[in-house]
Amino acid sequence: MKHWLIFGLLMLLSAPAFAQESAPVIRYDSVPNALKLPPNTYFGEATGVAVNSKKHVFVLSRGNTTGPAFGAAAAQLLEFGPDGRYLREIGKNLYAWAFGHTVRVDKEDNIWATDKGSDMVVKFNPEGRVLMVFGRKQEASDEVAPHKRTGPPPKHEDGRFRQPTDVTWDSAGNTYISDGYVNSRIAKVDKNGNWLKSWGERGDKPGEFNTPHTIAADAQGNIYVGDRGNGRIQVFDGDGKFLREIVINVPFDRNSARPAIGNKPPEDVKGTQAPGAPWAICITPGPRQVLYSADAYPGRVFKLSLDGKVLGVLGESGKQLKQFGWIHEMACPSENELYVAEILNWRVQKLILHPEQQTAANR
Repeated sequence: MKHWLIFGLLMLLSAPAFAQESAPVIRYDSVPNALKLPPNTYFGEATGVAVNSKKHVFVLSRGNTTGPAFGAAAAQLLEFGPDGRYLREIGKNLYAWAFGHTVRVDKEDNIWATDKGSDMVVKFNPEGRVLMVFGRKQEASDEVAPHKRTGPPPKHEDGRFRQPTDVTWDSAGNTYISDGYVNSRIAKVDKNGNWLKSWGERGDKPGEFNTPHTIAADAQGNIYVGDRGNGRIQVFDGDGKFLREIVINVPFDRNSARPAIGNKPPEDVKGTQAPGAPWAICITPGPRQVLYSADAYPGRVFKLSLDGKVLGVLGESGKQLKQFGWIHEMACPSENELYVAEILNWRVQKLILHPEQQTAANR
């Protein structure tokens, strides 16, 4: 009997936190022309956005492309002031640029860029100079081929990455890298850049991943991983111990919902295009932290408590302001201010939320 009681308790503690079946709709505005590009400069696919302590906005875009149509180098890191005025390009002609994925800013205003194409993560200081590099790009003198995502996953190798996706930090300065499309694990290095450990492999059990696409940390040092292919957010402590998972399941009108591109997915779709699957997550600063997550279909942003309760929902797919085309990264400098980088619409929107105007829960 004692063994059964222990087993039942473990099952209860590890059970996923399912977001409730309804959520209030949050009213919001999108600031027109929030970021002002100079003449003859353009965003490509906007894959990353981050905000530093001075309210400067950093955008990682698959712009400034060079090379053939297939296998082109596509990454450009641009900085804007608090008023949206363009300030500079960081890392022009950087060796690590290949296929930009995300950008983040740490508590010391260092800028971190993750490049899926070169298998590298680069740390810049606030002045834009390279401080550290993680991973290694395949040599141009060799026959370079993309990593295969099918079949048995290759063996992990400390210090190297295969299509990494994102980065976050704990209060001690340790860095956590989601790695990524191929390796399906989380890597941890200390504040000096020394490799500490990694955890995870491809799969769908607790602690396993199918494209860990986005990552964030709370003030207690818990690590939230957007396990996109499995349609969930997994939460770990800083040593990789699995704590819980969050599954977002908020209903929507399937008759009126539109995909951002392509055909409407079937109702039983799994993985990347599944409703609620986390493409991008961010956690707000301050004593009362909340978690934001975005899906691709039907194109919504969810506001959640850190234990997984949905506090509100907003948005839909489309090309107009206040609509979204595959949100790939979000920055949430405060609870009611969001920046969203969109792949399909080649832009970053600045959203101002009005939770005091929430309407009744959708059903």
